[in-house]
Amino acid sequence: MRIAGFSDVHSNLHALRAVLTDIDAQSCGVIYCLGDLVGYGAFPNEVIELVRERQIPTIMGNYDHGVGFDRDDCGCAYTNDEMRRLGNLSLRWTREHVSVENKAFLRGLLPNIRLELAGRKLLLVHGSPRRVNEYLYEDRPEASMQRIAGAAQADVILSGHTHLPYVRKVGEVLFVNVGSAGKPKDGDPRAAYALLETEPDVRATIRRVSYNVVAAAAAVRASGLPEHLADLLEAAKGQWRHEPGERWTRSRLHQRTDAVLPCAQRLT
Repeated sequence: MRIAGFSDVHSNLHALRAVLTDIDAQSCGVIYCLGDLVGYGAFPNEVIELVRERQIPTIMGNYDHGVGFDRDDCGCAYTNDEMRRLGNLSLRWTREHVSVENKAFLRGLLPNIRLELAGRKLLLVHGSPRRVNEYLYEDRPEASMQRIAGAAQADVILSGHTHLPYVRKVGEVLFVNVGSAGKPKDGDPRAAYALLETEPDVRATIRRVSYNVVAAAAAVRASGLPEHLADLLEAAKGQWRHEPGERWTRSRLHQRTDAVLPCAQRLT
């Protein structure tokens, strides 16, 4: 059986459509969304409505919580004052534009999803098994990942939130960060999602999908959102400069053609 998981669409309708088209071509049995449907992009209502139309089981991300409950804080970890200012403008714009009905949908999203497939226990979260806005980076120390794995009671843990995809085996647990469908931060502007195959054993692969980034960025610029958010979308970065101590790494793959990243792992 094949399972697809995507996350962090962030109101990017162009990317979501491309990801779903690619997923449909993979003959997946089921699709899951790991949260953050909204924020930063120009089409929050359209993204929510497409996910609702497709009846995709979806986890509540920190941005979904901030918009759904009309919070003044999205739970984001901004690394400098300028990014915090832009983030606050994005949150305010998104709260003002998302419909009442769609905010109710965001409030009803799931905290996590647990599955058992082919004798394996899968846990799907937005940030980490512990907190919706905890960042599980690929270079997190082994001992810390082992503690998280031990408490999660799962063989496979799928997460998003960092916008940086990876597949990492820690002991007997497979950690899969599905990356970001709509706002990559690894220098590769293509949308990312994860494909899991459960037979004969569990195998995870990160897929990258090309979409019309220029059109998505133009929509941001025309929407009244800060123009810098469009620049970051085109550059596929979280911010322009690498701040001291910032946990950000570039992807090793920058080709613009559709491809499978060489970071598949198998859990036997």
